[in-house]
Amino acid sequence: MSRQPAAASSSVISFVDVVQRFRVIQERPDTLREAFARFHRRRVSYHDFDAVKHVSFEVEHGSTLGLIGRNGSGKSTILKIIAGVYRPSAGQVTVRGTVAPLIELGAGFHHELTGRENILINGLLLGLTRREILEREQSIIDFAEIGEFIDSPVKQYSSGMYMRLAFSVATEVDPDILLIDEILAVGDAGFREKCDQRIRSFRERGKTMIMVSHDMEMVGKLCDRVLLINKGELLEDGPPEYVIARYKNLVEHPSSVPVAQQG
Repeated sequence: MSRQPAAASSSVISFVDVVQRFRVIQERPDTLREAFARFHRRRVSYHDFDAVKHVSFEVEHGSTLGLIGRNGSGKSTILKIIAGVYRPSAGQVTVRGTVAPLIELGAGFHHELTGRENILINGLLLGLTRREILEREQSIIDFAEIGEFIDSPVKQYSSGMYMRLAFSVATEVDPDILLIDEILAVGDAGFREKCDQRIRSFRERGKTMIMVSHDMEMVGKLCDRVLLINKGELLEDGPPEYVIARYKNLVEHPSSVPVAQQG
């Protein structure tokens, strides 16, 4: 996988024939004695599972790309490959620019530390200096609407508080590429509107966003282009209205799978 500085070229993310393969253990020991016996036999039953199957696409600079599909289709796996969480089993992935992933709620937060301490840690992980983080800290806190809980351990936070703080940190660091995986579905209507406004400001400033969501209305409103993923394969790649219609048809008629369109 290749990671390069942001460039003036139009393509900032490139997938070429990417495969992500996982090894699945088929049987688990019920007792410690069984586990010990199987360890000494050195025989474990498993099979390989391809979560992403020979997927190719490119993402243009400044665009907002939506990834849609049923649960388990491979959408989040693709985001994690872009974020560098997974190294692809095969194929070529190129990412140009800094990436801020909002992939799992509270991922990267240390539960025993306060919200303020987690702002510092996450900011450092996302490439800011300590001084830059302190300069932006109050803006992050204000946007997240955490209030006095900012100095409480995040293990005491509700899922909504987690989400607000994670989104605020990731978007305040001003990345080149923002990855969003269903995280906006957690907040209330008021906060979701704030998130929408910030996303729109990202688009206006030419940032690139990749979004996974089951909210077809939001995908249609925010995305320039949508990929339909099914069982690890790229089935459609095109305008939101067209691809969303194909997805709805797939959900209603699961036996009717459209012809794969790699691109």
